[in-house]
Amino acid sequence: MIHTIKPFLSKLAVAAALTLTFTLQSCNEAPDKFFGIAVLNTNTISDFGTPILAKHIDDETTEFPDIPSSKKKGDEAVQYVARNLSYMEKSLKDIKALGEGGDDRKEIKAQSIALYEYVIPVYKNEYTAYAKLCDTKAPQEQKDEIIKSIAQKYNAEFERKYGQLLASGKTFADKHGINVDWK
Repeated sequence: MIHTIKPFLSKLAVAAALTLTFTLQSCNEAPDKFFGIAVLNTNTISDFGTPILAKHIDDETTEFPDIPSSKKKGDEAVQYVARNLSYMEKSLKDIKALGEGGDDRKEIKAQSIALYEYVIPVYKNEYTAYAKLCDTKAPQEQKDEIIKSIAQKYNAEFERKYGQLLASGKTFADKHGINVDWK
């Protein structure tokens, strides 16, 4: 009976060691990888609540009379918002999968998740509604009303959340010697 317990305990020890190794590796991504996923990727949403984003969405509907290939199907703005939304949802999933191997990582991860969870519903609702107006060539006043509403309702809180994440990100980058151009 002793001979059967030793191999079992040996296999159990190997399995425990492998589990511990994989757990530690998944919780401790390289600092630059963590930074890239949790902080740097947010540059794709930095124009949230601004006229710049509204212009990008509206520009998807632009046709040029002299260029036949610019003819639109009528859903380009909605598709643009949907692609951005899909990317944000993937980014959020990637952030949630990050390890929290330290207080600074835990804080940054929480801030990044909060930022995406704040922005995604606005894309699903207000920006999608705006895109539909763009695709249907609605009056500019109607489109402007939605953009103004987004800015008034969400911009201040977005700026606060985004500013906190960037401040934490700067500290993290300095601490880990990550070269970042903050312009």
